[in-house]
Amino acid sequence: MKAYEVRDDDEGDGGGEFSGLVATERERPTPGPGEALVRMDACALNYRDLAVASAELAYPGVEYPVIPLSDGAGEVVELGGDVDRFAEGDRVATAFFPDWIDGPLTPGDNHRSPGGTMDGTLAEYITYPAEALVEVPDYLTIEEAGSLTCAAVTAWTALAEHGELTAGERVLCLGTGGVSTFALQFAVAQGAETVVTSSSDAKLERARELGADRTLNYEETPDWGEAVSEMTDGGVDHVIEIGGQGTLERSLRATGPDGEVHLIGVLTGISGEVDPAPIMNTPLSVRGVSVGSRGAFERMLTAMESAEVRPEIDRTVGFDEAHEAYRYVRDGAHQGKVAITID
Repeated sequence: MKAYEVRDDDEGDGGGEFSGLVATERERPTPGPGEALVRMDACALNYRDLAVASAELAYPGVEYPVIPLSDGAGEVVELGGDVDRFAEGDRVATAFFPDWIDGPLTPGDNHRSPGGTMDGTLAEYITYPAEALVEVPDYLTIEEAGSLTCAAVTAWTALAEHGELTAGERVLCLGTGGVSTFALQFAVAQGAETVVTSSSDAKLERARELGADRTLNYEETPDWGEAVSEMTDGGVDHVIEIGGQGTLERSLRATGPDGEVHLIGVLTGISGEVDPAPIMNTPLSVRGVSVGSRGAFERMLTAMESAEVRPEIDRTVGFDEAHEAYRYVRDGAHQGKVAITID
């Protein structure tokens, strides 16, 4: 079968052209007890996938070579022993942590994840623990279904599972990438008020089309934390914080009393000092988000189907264009998700 591997590139490419990402041939796998063989039809990229494939960014715990990507959906074509959750022909998507079925995160639940510490989805066929697959609703295209595993579940876990978002609350989404765009869509579906930031006016216009109540160009308004606090009469209830050290202080200033900053990404780096005064004086809370469980994925799909939420797919490329997809995401040109079809 055809697949991609990320191989350890000793020379590295500085995160440039992803020379360690290599098309290859592997034997079609056979499902063991408790596993399903899935013919993959579509996958999608996350920022984390760039780190796995970049000598400059790096990703902890990876053993090369590894088949990349965590997002993916396809059709069950064969079942191993002791599997009764699915039948051949079912459309399924992969859960991010195959050992985290439901409930609070416990030690060991997040040790394995596809496209990082175990083989991922950028291949014609994969075997996957049947308990870690979710059934895909009929209303979603396979490309849409294959874009949900990481970013969508992360946004859902932050706002619904942790934040218990309710109508009328205020949500700030930093940027227009996968997690932030899903968070915007979930917040709109719930009846929350939304603010979206970006440096692109075109992306902000699209965010308004998706339901954003207010938008803010952070290059034109560098002190956007104070600006958001003012435009929301005292601050928001939830912040989708994907920047980390470079944006966290402004996110804290944008948060109102008893609000919550959902710390999801570190796109601006992990080192530096953060003034803790807003946390104590407002007061507010900061909580890390580590994707979510299979149960959270299933609850998210139920809510999505009820509200007819469809993932925002920026573009879809073919299997042979995987490098193009990586570069496009690296350049930050996308809004929402970038999908790869597997023919």
